[in-house]
Amino acid sequence: MAQVVLVACVVNVISGASVRLTESGLGCADWPTCTKSSVTPPLSFHPIMEFTNRMVVTLLVIAVVVAFGASFLRREKRMDLSVLSGSLLLGVLAEAGVGALVVYSKLNPYVVMAHFLVGMALVTLSLVLAIQSGRARVPGTLKTSLRVRRLARVMMAVLVVVLAAGTATTGAGPHAGGPGAKRIPVPLADMARTHSSIVLVLGALLLIELWLLQKDGAPPSVVRRGQALLAVMVAQGLVGYTQYFSQEPAFLVGIHVAGALSVLLTMLWFYDGMYHHPAEALSDEPAGAPSTLRQHSPALSGIGSDSLALKASGEREGAVGQAPGLVEAKP
Repeated sequence: MAQVVLVACVVNVISGASVRLTESGLGCADWPTCTKSSVTPPLSFHPIMEFTNRMVVTLLVIAVVVAFGASFLRREKRMDLSVLSGSLLLGVLAEAGVGALVVYSKLNPYVVMAHFLVGMALVTLSLVLAIQSGRARVPGTLKTSLRVRRLARVMMAVLVVVLAAGTATTGAGPHAGGPGAKRIPVPLADMARTHSSIVLVLGALLLIELWLLQKDGAPPSVVRRGQALLAVMVAQGLVGYTQYFSQEPAFLVGIHVAGALSVLLTMLWFYDGMYHHPAEALSDEPAGAPSTLRQHSPALSGIGSDSLALKASGEREGAVGQAPGLVEAKP
């Protein structure tokens, strides 16, 4: 169920961007109904686009409620999963409230920015839930040096700033989400330069991170994840520059939003790959039977060939830290 929630959160962000880029943000003038006299939209493009996005949010709420309830029905109680799914439920309800403000503020650009960033936060939480749901509730073992982990955390903080600056850049651009909507009163060129400058800082940090991984002899899978992140960021940068110099066509802006999702997910995947986590043991095995591990995606777990690299990696910078990855990494 956690994987369903993750997919729903991603679709939620994409559908919200589609509403904005098709100028359908005020297709439904009321909330939560489409109009004061009708729950459903009239048979017109803009109202249908806006109402479809609301239906995606409704399905997301249902999925999160089911995941939250399921966290209490497990054979082995996992309070961490209950907290994560409960946080997601509160986040989805908060996003729905911000969505109402978007409508009633007539697409105020700052409210629209907040709506998008809350959606990205939900994607982050849902990925953590999907990862943690297939793991034992034990601390993970760090497979890289402490300095590599510290730099990765700095990169994630910079990525948050990149996403905020990118959202502000869109808020200063031509895609307001509907006719007559206000824009952020800053020249688009200035916002684009600010955004791209922060992206270049993030790119430089990633190059340093890859150099440190090679220098420290990090496990190959961690290096590959870093290289994958670099490839995604380069592709995203190319799309960004192309859309700017081609006068911000809606299609390319939509691709850029999808690219932002890709960068976020890949960054979290890269950080998570720095830890080795055991899979969750099945709880309904007969007494005395050998432990059977629940198998889950190696792409999420980082478990596989890295098990053999744990001894070779040794202690770096005096110690190998322990932390449960994306949820409770020790400072």
